Amino acid sequence: MQVTTKAIVLSALKYGDTSLIVKIFTASDGLKSYLLKGVLASKKGKLKTAYFQPLMQLELVAYHKNKGTLETVREAKPSYHYQSLHTDITKNALTFFLAEMLSNSIQEEEDNANLFEFLEASLQWLDTNDEISNFHLYFLILLTKYFGFYPDATESNAPYFDLLEGAFSYSISLNPMLLGENLYFFKQFLGINFDAIHAIKMNKKKRQELLKSIILYYELHLHGFRKPKSLAILNEVFS
Repeated sequence: MQVTTKAIVLSALKYGDTSLIVKIFTASDGLKSYLLKGVLASKKGKLKTAYFQPLMQLELVAYHKNKGTLETVREAKPSYHYQSLHTDITKNALTFFLAEMLSNSIQEEEDNANLFEFLEASLQWLDTNDEISNFHLYFLILLTKYFGFYPDATESNAPYFDLLEGAFSYSISLNPMLLGENLYFFKQFLGINFDAIHAIKMNKKKRQELLKSIILYYELHLHGFRKPKSLAILNEVFS
């Protein structure tokens, strides 16, 4: 079946000398993997290697057999032209990190229009704004809405947040908990929008501590989730 769809690239893996296997989140069919034969060798083809950088927003014409095998891309072109995402050193590090987080988190092979629109708009915001040091923290907290484990803020005045239960608590338990300054900053990201994230003043250490807790939150709630290898690079850029 031929499909024309918007898509966001999550990862690309070299296959042989000239080909790529790319994992892509599509608006039409959710997560798909494609084999791009000879894309690394061809300079005149319709598929350009540059189109398959992490988090590129594309319009694809693809063939979907929907049999769990690698699919085929016939044509690809950018649906949104990034200005700074892949050229700004900080944004580029964020891009690799968030692409890996998404690749480790998105598992469904079915369309999810709300998630796709959120990713599309968030990445365009990142591309066009400069005060982005808190972007990944807010993005990852908000992303949990689409996976079904957004923090329950009913008792948000409580002194603890239970990462396993996904809720605030008045009593500490054996579960991993947020408390103190880590909890204070975590709460500041709840119920705001992207344009307010620059107002949350954190130093690099506090930012890294909260990010570590958010990644643990993902580990506790997503089956098979793996810690991103690009975290070390991100911490280096933000240090």
